[in-house]
Amino acid sequence: MEQLLSTFVRSIFVENMIFAYYLGMCSYLAVSKNVKTALGLGIAVTFVLVCTLPINYLLENYVLKEGALSWLGAQYAGVNLSFLSFIIFIAIIASFTQLVEMVVERFLPSLYASLGIFLPLIAVNCAIMGGSLFMQQKAFINVGEATTYAFGSGIGWLVAILGMAAIREKLAYSNIPKPLRGLGIAFIITGLMGIGFMCFSGLKI
Repeated sequence: MEQLLSTFVRSIFVENMIFAYYLGMCSYLAVSKNVKTALGLGIAVTFVLVCTLPINYLLENYVLKEGALSWLGAQYAGVNLSFLSFIIFIAIIASFTQLVEMVVERFLPSLYASLGIFLPLIAVNCAIMGGSLFMQQKAFINVGEATTYAFGSGIGWLVAILGMAAIREKLAYSNIPKPLRGLGIAFIITGLMGIGFMCFSGLKI
């Protein structure tokens, strides 16, 4: 339990996808103009992460990596299908992204319209793909730890985009110099938020 809690907290604050690895920045900057839209995209990203990373973990450990197929028999112990990891991971992510897109279009048409092209682009959101690739590196001991990491990473991305959206909404009432309006001030705020999140890197969790 302690290991799961540590993984969860670290994935939100210490290894935040936005502020530690700069993954998913395109959607983060484009959709963080208002809180409602940012919340919708953040929940969608979290959902796709939580659904796809455990599936990719099981595929990695029981199908793809060298020796993963040994459960089929000794003759398959030397089979290595890891070269298929990228395409299979992307296929799983794209499938769940399509599911999310259909659900949002059916039940939340206003959110679907406000997200625009960035909803289907979750399929190529590098934060989600990064989660599966980091899963390979971290060699989690079981699917529960992988799921905890996925949930924490999604929450971290959600916290980042929500914080950015809240700040940008307040900036609408500020007198920002013309050269910095739009993406200019957004990059500055992102940098400052990243510095703030660096404070968590010293935590011993």
